[in-house]
Amino acid sequence: MTDTSSSLPVVSAGNLSVTIGPHGAKLVDNASFSIAPGGMLALVGESGSGKTMAARAILGLLPSPLMPAAGSSIMFQGTELVGLPARAMRSIRGARIGMVFQEPMVSLNPAMTIGEQMAEGLVLHRRLAGAEVRERCLAMLERVSIKDPVRCLGAYPHEFSGGMRQRIMLASVMLLKPDLLIADEPTTALDTLVQRDVLDLMVELTQENGTAVLLISHDLGMVSHYVRDVVVMHRGKVVEQGPSSTVLKAPKHDYTRRLIDALPRRSAGGPRGQGPGRPLVELRDIVIDYPGRARLFGRAEGKRAVDGVDLTIRRGETLALVGGSGSGKTTLGRAIVGLTGITGGTITFDGETIATGGAAAGRAGRQDMQIVFQDPYSSLDPRQRVGDIVGEPLKLDRSLDARRRRERVREVCAEVGLGPEFLARLPHQLSGGQRQRVAIARAIVRRPSFVVADEPVSALDMTIQKQILGLVRQLQERYGFACLFVSHDLGAVEQVADRVAVMQDGRIVEIGDRDDIFDRPRHAYTRRLLDAAMLLERSFSAAAAGPQTAA
Repeated sequence: MTDTSSSLPVVSAGNLSVTIGPHGAKLVDNASFSIAPGGMLALVGESGSGKTMAARAILGLLPSPLMPAAGSSIMFQGTELVGLPARAMRSIRGARIGMVFQEPMVSLNPAMTIGEQMAEGLVLHRRLAGAEVRERCLAMLERVSIKDPVRCLGAYPHEFSGGMRQRIMLASVMLLKPDLLIADEPTTALDTLVQRDVLDLMVELTQENGTAVLLISHDLGMVSHYVRDVVVMHRGKVVEQGPSSTVLKAPKHDYTRRLIDALPRRSAGGPRGQGPGRPLVELRDIVIDYPGRARLFGRAEGKRAVDGVDLTIRRGETLALVGGSGSGKTTLGRAIVGLTGITGGTITFDGETIATGGAAAGRAGRQDMQIVFQDPYSSLDPRQRVGDIVGEPLKLDRSLDARRRRERVREVCAEVGLGPEFLARLPHQLSGGQRQRVAIARAIVRRPSFVVADEPVSALDMTIQKQILGLVRQLQERYGFACLFVSHDLGAVEQVADRVAVMQDGRIVEIGDRDDIFDRPRHAYTRRLLDAAMLLERSFSAAAAGPQTAA
């Protein structure tokens, strides 16, 4: 029997446990929470806290051999979902409960057009066809601000940016006007401006349709800005829940306090690396063009990724390069270390020109510089052990014999918090934070003068982010290397940077000391970035002036 009374919660989980098999370990342990019609609840916690498994249990999408334990209850508008037959669950999933996943490129079928994928739900659950399906799809694409909806219907997912793909995913899900939307880290991979746009759009669409939202996130700033009620999970258990303004401003549980304490905060002290002498790295009028794709007759028009950039980095300082996706910041960082060729301009390192227009930096020019990539899992060779990965840059150092190389590897691993037991492990045997420590160890093992850190903490939990940012700062003070910190995370930038350069459309629109950029921004684009940054203290300041975006 189904009761659709508006007085009931849309969904209510009672004593929900998820186990590995009937008698295995609990990944979710007696969690209870509920969401009112049109309400918005956030499940927060670090990786492994059980928040995603709790959400997947609602949808009946737990991977085998995971299963709800005996005594678990998930009531959806009066219907018990635990034990519901598969056919009945399929009629609810998609039509009445929608889900937006973290990475839209994974959840969108790369072999199907956007129009085909959007039409699936309408055909399956609403029994619509033909012109009416097309009209509804076009109207929804217009609603989510897709510039050319007609072209979009015939295009494939790879033809769109991450932000556009997430808009399309939202459009596909909200096309069916579900009663509950589950959003699992929907903006983690997006830059600050796109993140804000997507979340604003999600809130607008759900409010228009009276849809309740279960938001899964580790971003406490974003949660404080958008969500009124929050549930904190740790090791499968609910440790604290209540209004976000209370839980996040005056947490009672030690774990909640640790999460909030891990948020990036502005470091004390003045800028480093401002003394006399020539810059370590100097860029003059750098231009980087990407050629267009080859066609049957000629090539498509190319793209200018970096357009006339001048930049200097002094010894010992951290210069943060910030901007939205496509601004050219990662391309510029890769060009400095010779991974991308430049079309025009010159790159000078320690007084010597290492790259000119039409050529990347040669090996000799790269001996004293290193890079830490965004995703350590894809940048570490899965077949090599940690000791070999860290020691690989030393193969070019003729001043060290085999014994001294092994000693250096052990020494550097210890400095980044990896004991001797890690040296024989493979990357898949490490956590995300441990893999990033390996990447940092590999970068500093040759004692370089300059390191590019490309989004080094964007894929990590808050407490791990705090550890990695502190580690980078500690190592920099010990060895004195300069660092180009490429990031869209303004909280992390505020913690580590001495100076900040802001990029938009391949150009640097503003550069200055960190405090000047954050406290007295001059350029309109910089102000937009700062306004879009959902830092926890700023969110509570805004909340004091008025209610959160969503009830």
